[in-house]
Amino acid sequence: MISIESVEKAIDNIRPYLMADGGNIKVLEITEDQVVKVELLGSCGDCRMSSMTLKAGVEDAIRQAFPEIKRVEAVNIFSETV
Repeated sequence: MISIESVEKAIDNIRPYLMADGGNIKVLEITEDQVVKVELLGSCGDCRMSSMTLKAGVEDAIRQAFPEIKRVEAVNIFSETV
């Protein structure tokens, strides 16, 4: 079973980039169906680029370390309505 701590360590590779822009990320849960739920913190919480960062950065880093992870979801991702 994958631990939250081990997923946090996988994210540590990209964390400096998030922090450089005033953001961060916290792993909240890993579900039974292998979905990682995260909270975007600081600037990441309301950034319009959050969804791209989540998929292209965070999800890639986690899935590289743990290929069995199906996806990563943010519980507080910013959604702009047009």
